[in-house]
This record gives sequence, C-alpha cells and structure tokens, in this order.
Amino acid sequence: MNQRYATIVVNALLAVIAVLSLGPLLWMLSVSFMHPGEASHFPAPLLPSTPTLDNYRQLFDRAGMGRHFINSLAIASGVMVMSLLMNTLAGYAFAKLRSRGRDRVFRSLLAALVIPAQVAMMPLFLLLKQMGLVNTYLGAMVPGLAGIFGIYLVRQYARSIPDELLEAARIDGAGEWRIFWQIALPVLKPILVTLAIFGFLGAWNDFMWPLIVLGDQAQQTLPVALASLSREHVQDNELMMAGSVVTILPVLVLFLMLQRYYIQGLLVGSVKG
Repeated sequence: MNQRYATIVVNALLAVIAVLSLGPLLWMLSVSFMHPGEASHFPAPLLPSTPTLDNYRQLFDRAGMGRHFINSLAIASGVMVMSLLMNTLAGYAFAKLRSRGRDRVFRSLLAALVIPAQVAMMPLFLLLKQMGLVNTYLGAMVPGLAGIFGIYLVRQYARSIPDELLEAARIDGAGEWRIFWQIALPVLKPILVTLAIFGFLGAWNDFMWPLIVLGDQAQQTLPVALASLSREHVQDNELMMAGSVVTILPVLVLFLMLQRYYIQGLLVGSVKG
C-alpha cells in the first residue's frame, strides 16, 4: 500500500512539473493566433477569441522570415552533419587507435573545456577574415564543426566496444576503415543521434557568432533576425510569439522524431561509459 501511495505521489509531482514546463509553451502557441493587442488585456486570455494566421503571414511576407529560416536550417544542418563526421572519427581514434601521446592530447583537449567560447571569438573572426570566410555560411559553421564535448562523448561510448571484436576483424584481414564503418559505427548509433540533436540545437539557437560573422542582413539566421524584429515591434506580442513558434518548431520536430534513439543513447552511455 505504501508503494502504491508513493507511486501516486511521484506521478502527481511529475504531472505538475509537466504542466509548469509546457504551460508557457502552450500559451505562446495560443498567443501567436491572437489578433494584435489581444494578449495585452488584463487578465491575459488563455485562448484566442477568433484564431487568425495574420501574424504568421506578416512574419513571412513583410518581415522576410522565410529567408532567415532557410539560413538557419542550412547552417544547422551543415553543422550537424560535419560535426557528426569529425567528432565520431576523432572520438573513435582516441578510444581505439593506439598512438604515441594520445592520452596527453586528449587530456589537453579536456583542459580546454574550461576556456569560455567567447574568448576565442575575436581570434577566430580575424582568422576567418584572412581566409575570406566572413559573411559566408561556412564561416558561420566553423565553431560547431568539431567540439571537445562531442569528441569526449564518442570516446567514452566507443570504449565500450570490446577490443577482442576489433582484433578478430583485423585478424580476418579487415582494414581500419572497414572496421570503423561496419563494426564500430553501428554500435555508436545511439550516441550519434544524441550528438546530432546537440549539434543541430547548438547551431540553430546560436545568436552571438552569427551576429558577429554574418554582417549581410540577407544571410542572418532566425534568432538574429527575430531579435532585430523585436526592436521594431516591441509592443506586438502576438507577432513575437509567432516568431518564437517558428523558431522552436524545427527543433521540436527533430527531437520528437529522434527521441527514442536520443534517450537510448543517454541511458546506454551512462551504463557503458
């Protein structure tokens, strides 16, 4: 009986936390369908009196958010794909390929985690300027192409692959690339999905670096364009909420599509790491 009451209490607490977490998001979605000024009433309405899509039409037709949406999607997708490739190769090499000084290099990388990313922005900007990558999509992708945290996750997960399995493949004549693609990569699939979500989220939500490296307004990403729009329409809560929904929707869809693999990667990684 005590266990039954404990289960009820835990579920009730989880339900309260879920309501508190989802409440602001649901209200944001509701406000995005309201008429201008309707959300400013007191008390604020929970639902629109007559739902309208005018805020979304204004957002894409007049504010040009469609172009910025495509910019963010292209940059975030490029970062996700290229960071997966680089982090996976580096993490697997640190975990399973023996080389002189491997552990010292890895410890040096871990030590660099304590350095704030903002410290490296100015040197990185000057370097990209000399390379002609300022005001380019590739320049906006550079900071996310390889991350120490991603390398660390892949390394810790790859260490769970039995060395005997890899040695048996080498004895059978398999090369290192074949071992990586046919043996290691399928095992790493859960953590790769987790890294894909992290990479996409990081690039999609990034504000500071695109603001610095993308001076052309036509190349700005969605967060930067939305911040600029908020200064022009500071009192238009409904339009701002519509912009927030457009910003959140892609990452929400991506997470819902991959949540099974994402949770599997976190749980298995915690056991095997």
